[in-house]
Amino acid sequence: MTPQALDLPVPAAIPRLDLFGDGFVRDPYPWLDTLRTDAPVHRDPGTGLWLVSRYEDIRRVLLDPAAFHPDNAQHAVTPLPVGVLRVLAGAGFRLPPALANNGTESHHGLRRVVTRFFHAKRVAAAVPAIERIASELLDAAQERLDGNGSCDLFESYAQILPCRVLMELLGIDGIDPATLVRWSDASLELFWGRPTPERQLELAVLVGEFHQWLTATVSTAPQPPGSFLEALTRHLLPDGRPLDVATAVGACFFVFIAGQSTTGQLISTTLHRALAEPGVWARAGDEQDLAEAWVEEVLRREPPVTTWRRVAAERVTLGGVDVPAGAHLLLMLMGSGSDPEVFDAPDQMCPHRANARHHLAFGVGRHRCPGASLARTEAAVALRAAARRLPNARIAPPDEQPPILGLLSFRAPQSVRVTT
Repeated sequence: MTPQALDLPVPAAIPRLDLFGDGFVRDPYPWLDTLRTDAPVHRDPGTGLWLVSRYEDIRRVLLDPAAFHPDNAQHAVTPLPVGVLRVLAGAGFRLPPALANNGTESHHGLRRVVTRFFHAKRVAAAVPAIERIASELLDAAQERLDGNGSCDLFESYAQILPCRVLMELLGIDGIDPATLVRWSDASLELFWGRPTPERQLELAVLVGEFHQWLTATVSTAPQPPGSFLEALTRHLLPDGRPLDVATAVGACFFVFIAGQSTTGQLISTTLHRALAEPGVWARAGDEQDLAEAWVEEVLRREPPVTTWRRVAAERVTLGGVDVPAGAHLLLMLMGSGSDPEVFDAPDQMCPHRANARHHLAFGVGRHRCPGASLARTEAAVALRAAARRLPNARIAPPDEQPPILGLLSFRAPQSVRVTT
């Protein structure tokens, strides 16, 4: 084994790497830079994952699904105790290969069903609805600001906007958006977090409720004509069999989490960074294309999906390191956006940089996020609408350093409290 595969040499100024530790979560960049420079493929002893940090290596992995399988993409990072497994089993919880975790021949057809509902033309047609929902939520935010002197744009705006948009696009009603957000966030924490056993039990109950609701929703017949759920129920697998309910639920599980939680995290980061960067908020409401360009820089530098996983199908040399067959890889997507071999002045936010869209925040290849266009559009609309409605908004103390969501693959401010 080559030296790079050994534990990362620890610079005196940086504490030992803990992917869930507050130091790494709050400011991961020193570690990401050190990994990329000194140990681009590094086995993390705390998790057993092989961290892949350089842009070109990550891109190679994502573009070679035969050598690097997606099977572990939705596995629980923290082992689930027997009690938690019983709760999930009691709810009928299963996640068969569907989208992010699907390396089989059924993936292409399922992905095509999803992309039909999130392609660029459909998203462009949805902009008036996104703007309407944003305006309604900002009305309520303005009332809170007027009444209390401050308002948290994370919980009242960034979290709820993508959930309501997704419900309209997919024809979902009869449920409170806050409930869907709570279920989605619980799923992220259970499968990508490091919760205590007691917290795992609490989360398992919520995830079980989410799965049961999805199962009942998918199983309801008939589905509205032309709806996403109707398209799923009509979909045929490669062998000609109708799509089974469990796989349809697995696809919905991924779509709902990506369409709600991760998009909400992107909006949260976009708003917070725009408020913190001198001059951006004041211009974002009216300067043409600035909101879109700002979102792209956030995706490059501080994406909501910070890492993703793959399994090495066989022994492979990656970044000069011999990686054994069966190794679980953690692709450091967030760090790849700051690779100086690809991006000039990577630590600076530079809207309109020439190669802004070369980042890997949405992945690349056959598993590239099918909701990328929707996420980009929602975040840009959210920023532009908020900057216009609240032109004098500024970050309210102590949210200059807000609490940060620190899951293995997801990171974002959990509060964007503003005052005027």
